[in-house]
Amino acid sequence: MSKVARVKRGAVAAIAAAAAITLVAGCSGGSTESSSAGSSAAGNVTLEFAQWWEPELPAGSLRKLMDQFEAENPGIKVNLLSGPYASTKEQVVAGAAAGTMSDVVGLDGAWISDFAKQGAIADLGKLMSDAGYDQNQLTSQVKVEDTSYMLPVLNFVYPMFSNDDLLAKAGIAKAPTDRTEFAAAAKAVSALGGNTKGWVMPLSLEAPNGVQNDIMSWAWASGQSMLKDGKPNLTTPEITDTVNYVKGLWDAGAIAPGSFTMKEQDKVEEFTNGRVGMMIDSLAHITAIREKNPNLKFSISAVPSTDGFSGKRGIPYASWGIGIAENSEHKAEAWKLIQFLMSDKTNGALATTANAFPGNKNATPDFTGKDELFKTAFDVYKSGYPANEFVGLPVAEELMRGFAEQFQKTLSGDQSVDDMLKKTQDIWQQKF
Repeated sequence: MSKVARVKRGAVAAIAAAAAITLVAGCSGGSTESSSAGSSAAGNVTLEFAQWWEPELPAGSLRKLMDQFEAENPGIKVNLLSGPYASTKEQVVAGAAAGTMSDVVGLDGAWISDFAKQGAIADLGKLMSDAGYDQNQLTSQVKVEDTSYMLPVLNFVYPMFSNDDLLAKAGIAKAPTDRTEFAAAAKAVSALGGNTKGWVMPLSLEAPNGVQNDIMSWAWASGQSMLKDGKPNLTTPEITDTVNYVKGLWDAGAIAPGSFTMKEQDKVEEFTNGRVGMMIDSLAHITAIREKNPNLKFSISAVPSTDGFSGKRGIPYASWGIGIAENSEHKAEAWKLIQFLMSDKTNGALATTANAFPGNKNATPDFTGKDELFKTAFDVYKSGYPANEFVGLPVAEELMRGFAEQFQKTLSGDQSVDDMLKKTQDIWQQKF
């Protein structure tokens, strides 16, 4: 594994370290323990586990699993450092730069290439081999140059959410299935007036994952690709048509304002508060939406395709991935925690709790008695295929940010879609 980046940290390291300390303290309710100071006076090991999962799970459920792990592994304690996705990412990125990353970290596949080049995360393949772990039970691993750095613990699909009441009020009888129907529905909901808009699209440059979840998802839903032979291929008629379609919705005033600074959580809040008719979002947010707005009537369907498309639809997905910090002094204990979470019993239980698909092939989620939307989403998932072309790409976050920067200029009227895609193609090619 490359360690070159370690010598490139330079002056930003001190700043990043300070940021990491601040963020860790903020997310951990004031904990001051560091990953390298995880041994108690009694000789026990305390692992720090930074993730965004706890706020998105039912209250106490992740802590309950940690209690079970601690009971099964005497001498190992787990300190959960929990926060929203965006702040967790900031914490992990800062920790990677400063060498203060928590022992165990929740990971997004889009981060892995960067962390691997920085030498910030550990080779899980070696840890699995040392532990005699059967890797065949894993649904997938995220690798860079054949080295495994992340295991997807859970997979979440991103279908389309529709506010049933808003659509009905706008005269739309059912969730749209193609682009023409979606545009008509988005414009009709926007015409209701007030603060109501048809669709919500986050384009924050700070957290640019809206590019994969909310823009490229339109292409994947129609069997299209932004790559050719693993390299950028953005100037095709299909991608041009997709970007033109989204811009058309923007120009029509059918998208909620504030997109340029909006993050994923902002999108969810807009939908939860009944201010937008539709959004493309993770199943992980169903429970939170129900809890925050029990009166909201919403449904789930596949992301609309191009008109007349009859092939299988790619459905965007994201993983709750997990890895181990290279700077951790307790890698063996950290692996025990990952192995616990990836065991078929625990992984199945976590998938059931999180309303997700498990990362262990042998795990089976139990949707009995669950919200019927999960069964609907599972049917959508089975009818298509998981699609996320950013996973494993080099500097995936930078690619998304570069796309978002150019797209913001396009939405502002500073350049055409053709020029935007040519510039983005050039920017992307420099990263490969």
